[in-house]
Amino acid sequence: MNYYSSQISKLIEELSRLPGIGAKTAQRLAFYIINMPQDQVNNLSQAITSAKANVRYCKECYTLTDNEFCPICASDKRDHHTIMVVENPRDLAAYEKTGRYEGVYHVLHGAISPMLGIGPDEIKLKELIVRLEGEIKEVIIATNSSLEGETTAMYISKLIKPSGIKVSRIASGVPVGGDLEYIDEVTLLRALEGRVEL
Repeated sequence: MNYYSSQISKLIEELSRLPGIGAKTAQRLAFYIINMPQDQVNNLSQAITSAKANVRYCKECYTLTDNEFCPICASDKRDHHTIMVVENPRDLAAYEKTGRYEGVYHVLHGAISPMLGIGPDEIKLKELIVRLEGEIKEVIIATNSSLEGETTAMYISKLIKPSGIKVSRIASGVPVGGDLEYIDEVTLLRALEGRVEL
């Protein structure tokens, strides 16, 4: 039995299609939107429509932008000789929040996963290889520590190493505040192998 009118039900249904939004959250959002002032609803609707129409891939790093080049690639203050390879724009944002990385990025938009039928041609790997024809000194591989991320990192490393470009992998290991007894063996091993001198 449907408790709401067709318009409310439709709004709830569309909101629940968003990732991470369950039925209850969709319902809460729907009622919040309905009770918002009309100008705020118009602004939200316009922002969604405008983003969908104007956001595209950066011509250099393939992150999402509304210009030809993203602000990072367009900046002359960044080190364009160092490329950090990440799986998605959210990973790029996470590194930017540290405020410590001064190079540029390359966004793959996925990771190699034979189980899911995602091969090297389904991610932005060819575009990375084209970028390496420039004066690149180092490629930092910052894919996730998942099976897919590790597979992608190894594939990229084997692809790039013959060119003589330095290839490095981000360290992974014990999270800050983590208790050693609760951390899996693979993570502990990676932490041990990635140790640094104090």
